[in-house]
Amino acid sequence: MRRSEVRGRQVTFHVLSVELDSALRGAGLGLRRELIPALSAGKPEVISFYEVAPENWIDMGGAKAKAFRALTERTPLVCHGLSLSLGGPTPLDEVFLRKLKSFLKVHQSPLYTEHLSYCSDDGHLYDLMPIPFTAEAVTYVAKRIRQTQDILGQRIAVENASFYTGSPIDEMSELEFVNAVVTEADCWLHLDVNNVYVNSVNHRYDPRDFLRGIPADRVVYMHMAGHYRESDDLLVDTHGADVIDPVWDLLEFTYREIGVHPTLLERDFNIPPLADLVTEVARIASVQHRFQPANSHANAAIHS
Repeated sequence: MRRSEVRGRQVTFHVLSVELDSALRGAGLGLRRELIPALSAGKPEVISFYEVAPENWIDMGGAKAKAFRALTERTPLVCHGLSLSLGGPTPLDEVFLRKLKSFLKVHQSPLYTEHLSYCSDDGHLYDLMPIPFTAEAVTYVAKRIRQTQDILGQRIAVENASFYTGSPIDEMSELEFVNAVVTEADCWLHLDVNNVYVNSVNHRYDPRDFLRGIPADRVVYMHMAGHYRESDDLLVDTHGADVIDPVWDLLEFTYREIGVHPTLLERDFNIPPLADLVTEVARIASVQHRFQPANSHANAAIHS
């Protein structure tokens, strides 16, 4: 590839990143169906955006669809996919992607993200499985990401996934694999801070070193969540508990090292009352407020 072509792609990348920044900011909350009545009665001001798995809503109709649309008309919506299986062996589901494209347009969703994992093999596995960290996998996954972006007509972000055992055929580290995929695919990075913490405990590495190695100009979106401690050296990413203090500390480090980006609180199980969730969303917003002034000039330089 010629240098002029590389430079052109970089310029396009930064322009699109600026457009995303203008459409999405602040702290968000995963929109679970059981929360819709409370949110419809009055959205707390601290919630700047919602996130949903589009698979759960694309074919929804009736009163639930109307209630959902009423919320998305007033508040930005991020779509975080569960079933695309970017690392899977079967062809991409183009029927789903075309439905997704329409869904993103209807709800004016500024961002679609997916897991850097796979979840199908001639049928859905109903779990997010790790992709072997190999050069062949980088090429394969990056091609599928580019295909997804071509169909959707927009850049997507991929999320660093939690995993519990390494592959015997791994050729590189998790960090090297993530960086290689986002570079070759020319996509964005959805950085899950809790997943970094979980993996750092399970695989015994320094999460701060991992974050220092992330390409900051690729990060556009973040997740915070709770997890389950099976033992001192085994954490399970459940999204079913409050965020713990070490993960909050890691969020502060991430903002200081990478910059402040829209950040969502994930809570998928053991869902407490909305007021309890809002407390954690407000804590994200408070940390953002403390770090945003120090990063505003740096972010402007990144996106210029």
